[in-house]
Amino acid sequence: MTSTKKVLFITQEIVPYVSESEMSLTGRNLPQAIQERGREIRTFMPKWGNINERRNQLHEVIRLSGMNLIIDDTDHPLIIKVASIQSARMQVYFIDNDDYFQNRLQITDENGVEYEDNDARAIFYARGVLETVKKLRWCPDVIHCHGWMTALAPLYIKKAYKDEPSFRNSKVVYSLYDSEFQQIFHPDFPNKLMLKGIAKKDVAGLKEPIDYVALNKLAINFSDGVVLQSEHVNNELVEYAQKMEKPVLPYQPWDEMVEACNNFYDKILETE
Repeated sequence: MTSTKKVLFITQEIVPYVSESEMSLTGRNLPQAIQERGREIRTFMPKWGNINERRNQLHEVIRLSGMNLIIDDTDHPLIIKVASIQSARMQVYFIDNDDYFQNRLQITDENGVEYEDNDARAIFYARGVLETVKKLRWCPDVIHCHGWMTALAPLYIKKAYKDEPSFRNSKVVYSLYDSEFQQIFHPDFPNKLMLKGIAKKDVAGLKEPIDYVALNKLAINFSDGVVLQSEHVNNELVEYAQKMEKPVLPYQPWDEMVEACNNFYDKILETE
């Protein structure tokens, strides 16, 4: 049995920093449960503008901040913050940027309208996490992505960052939820996400309209395993994962899901 020592969680939501949802509760409790089973973990989430930094005691990590990420020919400074969930003995790293996250809510604004640049925010978040892990010189065995905001991480890990020591041997697990977005991404999204190492054929599936299903199919393409984290996820995506012959962990109640995920990591790591 292969022993998966290090697990990186790239998460869209975590309680108590945002309100309770299936995703945010999983983002809070699964890393703790995996850590309690003897694994070493790191956990990331976006620094959404509705997160109270003072109450949650976030502070900037100067040694990790300061890099600029170029998206659509524009420089965007990468700011890294950190906080601790004392009861779980768990640190959470936050990806922040004045343009994409400061003074803005999560997926929708105060009127419930989805932000038009959610596509660029997803690019920035995925790249920001991977650049930070590189700086930490940490080499996760398994990278578990939660939520569609993390959907570009599998592509970047397998293509643009495949030769980086931190990710060279990593396996990627992608969790599907029932939380979907409605807005169609900009037609130039495939061009905006491009990095060295990514070929046009890798993103050929992102044809107009670029919607929730298209984005998640891209994530599935470059993942080593898929977890059905919600009871009712998009059936087209489940069928697609099966068609692509990806190992799929079925949905199960929380008291069974933790141990199932724990075992799934080792199963994925053994798969060549």
